Order: sequence, then structure tokens, then C-alpha cells
Amino acid sequence: MLARKQRFDGTKMTQPKRKDRPGPPALDQNPHAIEGARENSLEAAIGRQVREYRIKLGMTVVDLSRQASLSAGMLSKIENGITSPSLATLQSLSRALNVPVTAFFRKFEESRDATFVAAGQGLAIERRGTRAGHQYQLLGHSIGNKDIVLEPYLVTLSEKSDVFPLFQHSGQEFLYVLEGEVTYRHGSKVYAMKTGDSLFFDADAPHGPEELRQLPIRLLSVIVYPRGQTE
Repeated sequence: MLARKQRFDGTKMTQPKRKDRPGPPALDQNPHAIEGARENSLEAAIGRQVREYRIKLGMTVVDLSRQASLSAGMLSKIENGITSPSLATLQSLSRALNVPVTAFFRKFEESRDATFVAAGQGLAIERRGTRAGHQYQLLGHSIGNKDIVLEPYLVTLSEKSDVFPLFQHSGQEFLYVLEGEVTYRHGSKVYAMKTGDSLFFDADAPHGPEELRQLPIRLLSVIVYPRGQTE
């Protein structure tokens, strides 16, 4: 065991405390909030529906627990999928929320779809406003009756591609450079982008490639906009 260092006058020297470095910012959404088998369990599905209806009515946990004759702690456990509510409890919640008991099971009964696209098999799309040489391959589409539309594209630019920094459409867009280098404009700002760089922006401002610096250029583009609005 190492002895502590001492000064020449015999007093002990203490090590200065290290300041903890700030960690990365916390995400608003916790991907591990519901883990393992609970992810798709009946309890978790019921809990999500109870919380959704409660929030929709502008009720707090205390408000709903009082109207349903439950403790706030029990209601919290139900909403977090920690406990399995009895039929009597579900009936009390349905009366307090003014929904049928079957409404709590809807999310559990919904199918969870997925879209698979093999390499090179994306659907070739000619987007409105596309310039010559801009190749778009649609890699998937929004699933189910969602309030938003999400469109992932593989964009390829070649030596024959026109530069055109004036695209405009509703929603937001995320770009990730898979290959090559490009100078990309968004509004009044210009970004020199290379492999591994990304850009996330409001798509209603003029945007697009201004200079093709190193070919070929391949970009992953993900566009999201509210359903009902033309992209």
C-alpha cells in the first residue's frame, strides 16, 4: 500500500479534486424507457393508451386518479406498464376518461409493419423540381395512418448533374453524406460537406447543392412533413 506524499515539514499533501467533465446532453426520449419483453406487452400498451387519453383531456395524474378512485401511485404504475390492471380498474378508468374499455387494447392489437428494400432496388422517383442528373431512389414510406409523412431517399449526383440550390418544400429534411464532397446551400448559409457530414434543416428555405466538389456524390436524404401537405 502506497503511503501518501508528505511535505518537507512533515504535513501530508492532499491530491486536488478533479472536476467532473460535463457529459453529453440528455435525449428527450429515452430509448430504454420500456425494455425487453415489456416493449410489446399488454400492460405497456394499456398504459400508453391510458396516458394518451388522460393527456388529451388535459387531466393530471391526480385528477384522473381521483375520478377513477385510484391512488396516484397505482395510476402511475398502470401508465408505465409496471402492473396489470384488473377489469374493475379498467372499467373505472374508462368511465373517468369517457371511452370504452376496448379502447385501451387498440395499440396492442395494431400490427407493426416494416418496409425492406434490397440494395439497388429503391424505387426511382422524379421529385418535383428535380434537375438533370439528380437521381432519387425511394427507400421506404410512412407506415400506417400517421399524422406525418416520412420519405427516405438515396440521392446520387454525377458529373452530369446540374447544381440547383433553390429547392423548396414543406417540412424538414435531414442529409447525410455517404460518399463524395459537395457544397450545399441552405438559405443564406453554405456548408462544405464531405463523407460522414450531416445537415438538418427547415425545408421551406431555398436549399440544394451549389458545387459538386468530389464525384460521385451519394446522400441519404430523409424528408418529413405533415400529412395533407404537398411535399
